[in-house]
Amino acid sequence: MTSTARSRRSVGAKARRGAAVTLASAGLAAVAACGTGTGAGDAVGGDAGGRTGSAGTETPTIQTVLLAAAVRAAGEHTADTSVDCRKVKCVALTFDDGPGEYTDEVLSHLAAYRARATFFVVGQNVAANPGVVRRTAKAGHEIGNHSWSHRNLTTLSAAGLRADLNRTSQAIKAATGTAPKVMRPPYGAFNDTVRRNSPLPVVLWSVDTEDWRYRDSARVVRKAKSVGPGGVILFHDIHPTTVKAIPQVLEALSARGYRFVTVSQLFGGKPPKVVYSGGPAAAAAL
Repeated sequence: MTSTARSRRSVGAKARRGAAVTLASAGLAAVAACGTGTGAGDAVGGDAGGRTGSAGTETPTIQTVLLAAAVRAAGEHTADTSVDCRKVKCVALTFDDGPGEYTDEVLSHLAAYRARATFFVVGQNVAANPGVVRRTAKAGHEIGNHSWSHRNLTTLSAAGLRADLNRTSQAIKAATGTAPKVMRPPYGAFNDTVRRNSPLPVVLWSVDTEDWRYRDSARVVRKAKSVGPGGVILFHDIHPTTVKAIPQVLEALSARGYRFVTVSQLFGGKPPKVVYSGGPAAAAAL
């Protein structure tokens, strides 16, 4: 690496650290506000990672308030909807099985890198934690349908499949105001019945980090770095080892010139019926 390249990389890293400090400061301000009369439930959506007080209201942890406020501080100002993935290197980071107790932390890491991602959420988790999903959508990320209770969709009848996905989409719309435009079948299991009866494009992946199998942050980073342009990476935001890996993934892929977009952005807003591997051209051929 030349001295000029090293200098540019150093400047970029410093800028990202500065952004992180700014976001953290905003979060601390929100924590202070919660202690001086601002409703704690309002600060974090009233449902994520909090403790139930004597009056039955949610009292969020300081960490949850800080992270949520950091995401809000980034807000939609970090959005970059002008990315054309036909002209620049794009990658779609996707997170399954949430929302969960670590989702806010993932959001803060993504905000620091102006990264957009797609979260394939489980319907019953959305119903239990709508505020997390609301924050995720407000930060500019895409919310995808991952079934109601993580059942293997190939075991359902056509009617049962449609009912399951519709119930999940309704929960997502209730939380965010917008119905999902993509779905991912649990376990990646789909057949002709799923493909024909899903009202949404079926989105799989090109890189499986296997974070669900190996709870090893370094391994997650290595697997994620194998992605190519137009790739879709599978993560799960329910594992702390995955969350720990995300800043390193973002740093490594940023250094290689990747832009982080949602699945729908990757396909210019029109994903094909099945997004199975590689990039837009490969998926469209399926």
